[in-house]
Amino acid sequence: MKKVMLVALVAVLAMSMVFAGGKKDAGNAGKVTLNVMGYGDNANSEGQEFARMVAEFMEENPDVEVKYELLFDEAYHQKVSARLAAGDVPDVAYMGADARWGASWQEAGVQIDNVPYMPSNIVQDRIPDFFGTGVKPYIPLGGSNYCTVVAVNMDLLNELNGGKLPQTYEDLKALAALCNAKGIACLSTHGVDSWVWGSCVMSGIIPRYTNDPQWIEKACEGKVKFTDANFVEALNSLAVLVKDGVLDPNSALLDSGAGFSAYQNGKILMYIDGQWAMGTSNLGDANTKLIPIPTLPGEKYYSGVIAAAWQVGYGITKAATADAAKLDAAKRFLAFINSDDEITNRIVKGSISSPLADVELPEGVDKLVAEKGKLGVYPWCYVIDSYLTGTANDLLNAGMQDIVRGNQTAAQVAAAVQAAFDAQ
Repeated sequence: MKKVMLVALVAVLAMSMVFAGGKKDAGNAGKVTLNVMGYGDNANSEGQEFARMVAEFMEENPDVEVKYELLFDEAYHQKVSARLAAGDVPDVAYMGADARWGASWQEAGVQIDNVPYMPSNIVQDRIPDFFGTGVKPYIPLGGSNYCTVVAVNMDLLNELNGGKLPQTYEDLKALAALCNAKGIACLSTHGVDSWVWGSCVMSGIIPRYTNDPQWIEKACEGKVKFTDANFVEALNSLAVLVKDGVLDPNSALLDSGAGFSAYQNGKILMYIDGQWAMGTSNLGDANTKLIPIPTLPGEKYYSGVIAAAWQVGYGITKAATADAAKLDAAKRFLAFINSDDEITNRIVKGSISSPLADVELPEGVDKLVAEKGKLGVYPWCYVIDSYLTGTANDLLNAGMQDIVRGNQTAAQVAAAVQAAFDAQ
């Protein structure tokens, strides 16, 4: 067994938490009930892994009954708002500290400092001081969460041009021509999932045209507008990529399973997704290199930038502190899902790139783990949906799908997003 030490990478922003609420349950005499709100669904790995961890935790802790609600994407955020408005606060919850993942919790006043309750294996210095007060309301599932990552099938690239990655936009267009001549998509993503266009595509494009890695935060503060010329130009880059044969317009209709299958089978040369998705199970036996989005048409700044955020995770809420037995159960739950074994499992399966504990991996672990570690050398920027929420965010994501399909112009999308934002 060869020991490979992994260390946390550059921290950025993002977050998440766990709900736990405990009271004696009449049907389970002597048991503490934890009310937990989890993130994911039965159809994705995040939800499946959460359900597995809960089952294994209860098997090891027969005195605790975990009752959880599991929701994904906007359904999760909507339910959080509804539950908090009704005063139905989980004991442990998936949350963060930014506008999307943390605002509702902060406004409800139910976040607490989790530092006293963190497991001993967690290196707390690897978790940022989110508020400048030392308060850390949850434990991220991992370190930096790189959102705009491109997987390149190097075996296929070697066949096309001897393995030369594009350095300029002219290089990228030439590579696209080689791909198209062989019936291969040069660049694609699972665009039927509308959130991909914001998190995994446009987030890493904005700074290249605005010269500002924090542009989205400033837009949400009203300091800049979505109708500004440089943002419209960033949006329009999608249309140019399609026109030049670089971005496959069918990517707007591709789901994750079909997309990764096409990548594995040599039908897509470069595939955009977040680092969490870049695991052996998705990328198969393809010889993969991970890079930022290549040079774009007319980009002026921040070439090679990657959007990144601190991963969300689970934390104890104020509700769990009302009862000593409930709080103890919540602490044990956090310790279980953040154990060395579970952290190692997340690394091996590809959902995190940098752990919050010093774990030891077996020899032969997938080389993509090392590839993800290299992503920390690139400049980073903010993620759109860490700041932009509601109808404006929905319209932006749907609008980018329309731009790729030729159904709306960049200017039309930008105007609709600004109008929706002004109305929120």
